[in-house]
Amino acid sequence: MIEIERLTKRFGALTAVDGVSFNVSKGEVVGFLGPNGAGKSTTMKMAAGFLTPSEGRCSIAGHDVEREPLAAKAALGYLAEGAPAYGDMTPRAFLAFIARARAIGRARATRLIDAAVAQVEIEGVLEQPIETLSKGFKRRVGLAAAILHDPPCLILDEPTDGLDPNQKHEVRNLIRRMASSKAIILSTHILEEVDAVCSRALIIDRGKVVADGTPEALAARAEGGRLEELFRRLTTRDAERIRA
Repeated sequence: MIEIERLTKRFGALTAVDGVSFNVSKGEVVGFLGPNGAGKSTTMKMAAGFLTPSEGRCSIAGHDVEREPLAAKAALGYLAEGAPAYGDMTPRAFLAFIARARAIGRARATRLIDAAVAQVEIEGVLEQPIETLSKGFKRRVGLAAAILHDPPCLILDEPTDGLDPNQKHEVRNLIRRMASSKAIILSTHILEEVDAVCSRALIIDRGKVVADGTPEALAARAEGGRLEELFRRLTTRDAERIRA
């Protein structure tokens, strides 16, 4: 459902993403891990069609992101870093705007908005300006916008960032409920989140994928059987020596 082939992005002399390749099938939740600056968000922006790759290609549900951008984006829900939204709009108005932008008819839009609002539990703030909401509620509004059209593919950049423990639990439960019918990439720096919701984990460092497997298989590679230890080892400055 999500195919990423030899994806590369250069900013002048800096290679932020360097030949990244992986696929995500329906029913998979892939945790995308890496330290700050490793290339996670840049990879996800290219996969979502918001950034043009220097080399390589991405496809969403069989649609090439560069050649068929509208079809690819119609099949994708994307929660960007920071969940940008129009601050003077209410969540209800913002979701209605997203529905119109996706050419969803009014009657269907009402049903979809009601369903998304219930899933992310933002009923109590629907009529407040988004700029007045807490970081956690803004994040949940962004998640509602991403899942509004019930897409088969989701790319979620730090979906639980800014949420309190109860809200994180609810969002993780939502991801688990959606997992069987969707292909999901989930960027996170919270390793416990990988154990909680992911069927597979990718570790990226300095623009390259350095590990790919189930959380259990990756943890088994580390001393003490802990994913945290493998992550630490693969993303330190002596990672090349350790991998060798």
